Amino acid sequence: MLPIDIHAAQNIRLADELRLDAELQTVHAELTRMDPSGEQFAAVLRNTIDQLLNGEVTGRFSWESLYKTERTHAGTLVEINLQREFKFADGKTMDYQIADIEVDCKYSQSFGGWMIPPEARGHLCLLVWANDNDSRWSAGLFRVREEWLNRGSNRDAKLTVKAIHRDKILWLWRDAELPENVLLHMNPSDRAAVFAPQSGQQRLNELFRRAQKRRISRNVVRTVAQQKDYMKRVRGNGGSRSALKPEGILIMGDYDSHRAVAKRLGLPEPGEGEFVSVRVTRAGALHAASPQIELGGENWVVANESDPPEMAPQLPSHTSLP
Repeated sequence: MLPIDIHAAQNIRLADELRLDAELQTVHAELTRMDPSGEQFAAVLRNTIDQLLNGEVTGRFSWESLYKTERTHAGTLVEINLQREFKFADGKTMDYQIADIEVDCKYSQSFGGWMIPPEARGHLCLLVWANDNDSRWSAGLFRVREEWLNRGSNRDAKLTVKAIHRDKILWLWRDAELPENVLLHMNPSDRAAVFAPQSGQQRLNELFRRAQKRRISRNVVRTVAQQKDYMKRVRGNGGSRSALKPEGILIMGDYDSHRAVAKRLGLPEPGEGEFVSVRVTRAGALHAASPQIELGGENWVVANESDPPEMAPQLPSHTSLP
């Protein structure tokens, strides 16, 4: 008689249970239909964290800088912003109705820390986790069952999922990439140099000098500039584009033509509301193997440290490159 693999048998039973949970499967299918890549979901989480940090007013860029009350409010904001993005109907007893099924939403900044209220027993929960320090996030569906929960000990008698039963979560997106918080992940000395100038314009110039070849979000620009006309500070005619042009630095935005430049130079392509800066130089014999692009009738490449600064070419405007 063949020995029984206990863990394999447990996995088969779980798979059978999840298949039999028609509501769970229906909600899972609906959410993945609405956002197949998870990009919208990730953007909501990025924007919610940035909303809490409120960098334009506070200059903050790290979760640790939030007050306790602000951290407590994070779950409510995630719930609200997800509903606004995906237009979920209001639930009758839970937060949402997704495909006419009641679903509660619980967010935690620490993985496994979801606090589930007693009234959610028997219902589906959308469990969401995001960590800005790790630039990772997850979201999954969980059927709340008494035997899969730790007993509540707080005043609200809220419960948590037992670690051993986290395998009961049917993941939508697991350990996915959260759009980077550039300020948080910069070299500390570079970050200090960015925030050193008194002028918002000078701070932005330093940001684009020191955070090259990385996607820089509109919120990062807002946090560094701390001015209401922060977008004007990026453009030409006195903004960072014109200030850094003599140093050979291009600042590409989210125009299709700018994305094409970034792609041809082998750089990250700026998404909506994002920028990517890079220092370029005219292509020479030493750059024969480097990705090149023609701008202003000449070929340009990403500059090496040994390349001397020279005036950067003009970027194409709203029209796509051929």
